[in-house]
Amino acid sequence: MAEQDYYQALGVARDATPEQIKKAYRSLAMKHHPDRNPGDKTAEDKFKVIQKAYEILSDADKRRAYDQFGHAGVQGGAGFGGGGPGAAGFGDIFEDIFGDILGGRQRGQRQSGSRVQRGADLRYNLTLDLEDAVFGKTVELRVPTWVHCKTCAGSGAKPGTKPVTCTTCRGQGQVHMQQGFFAVSQTCPTCRGSGQIIADPCIQCRGQGRIREEKTLSVKIPAGVDEGDRIRLSGEGEAGMHGGPAGDLYVQTHVREHSIFKRDGADLYCEMPISFATAVLGGELDVPTLEGHVKLKIPHETQTGRLFRLRGKGVTSLHSSGRGDLLCRIMVESPVNLTSQQKALLREFDKDIAADPTRHYPKSDSWLDAVKSFFKR
Repeated sequence: MAEQDYYQALGVARDATPEQIKKAYRSLAMKHHPDRNPGDKTAEDKFKVIQKAYEILSDADKRRAYDQFGHAGVQGGAGFGGGGPGAAGFGDIFEDIFGDILGGRQRGQRQSGSRVQRGADLRYNLTLDLEDAVFGKTVELRVPTWVHCKTCAGSGAKPGTKPVTCTTCRGQGQVHMQQGFFAVSQTCPTCRGSGQIIADPCIQCRGQGRIREEKTLSVKIPAGVDEGDRIRLSGEGEAGMHGGPAGDLYVQTHVREHSIFKRDGADLYCEMPISFATAVLGGELDVPTLEGHVKLKIPHETQTGRLFRLRGKGVTSLHSSGRGDLLCRIMVESPVNLTSQQKALLREFDKDIAADPTRHYPKSDSWLDAVKSFFKR
């Protein structure tokens, strides 16, 4: 009797994609599996063909040989394996189909339970002054965490003893229950998924393999860190359970608000108040920077809001060797607490220049013209 074509067995075209083949196999396997059709010889035979077809067509090399030479190209390289219809239990098919959803492992990837667990990652919030964030600094951190127990070297067992295999799950870390064609796996309640139990626990860590301590770390903060940046310290997190590797420590930076400067990326900003006379006549100012004072020449007739850029007085970038700028915004400050004589002089001055507003107040004059045009619409 001629063997059935594998593509026909799965009901797919010869150019079907691996995803289409897998989908067809899952549907047919669920329908014809012997566990779901007890005593049905026809279903059993169909399932054997479906299983064999999927073994061939899901393997790229075997599928290529089958396409070229037919059944002769895969003789001896596939088949149900001589185990009979029960060789692949329905629990295996169930895990293949729903394993990704339930978090299960696929066949051929099951591993026995492991007591070793990676430690948790930690976060440390570090608050810096702006100067320290701009130029960098080495700081010492005191971090409360779990560290490996030195008495048992992290094993959790009393020195001279070793953990033993859990008899409930036989080292698998999981117990399996099957009812009809549904198979469910649960964490072993005896060893809690580790696959081993400690008959004689370490007195120091009580079988955990780690103890609570506060450790001191010296951390170099690079120049240019900003609000919310994270520095990763590999292996400085919590120690793992039963000798497992430690997690990582993430230092998250926060920068205090500065009394003079505000930061925007690699640039710094500040506001510089100047007198009315300096704005009109010009002058020279001492401008503060994070590295000391520098002289800034103010040209005559400077207006409020004008920006002056001091190149290279900003922040060093974390991603390049370049440095940002310091931008100073001029704020013309009106005098307060004037005497009667000062007020009289100011009125006389204003009266004198008001005689020719176009010459002395060009912006005000043009603004008034714009207002008039607007209301004439």
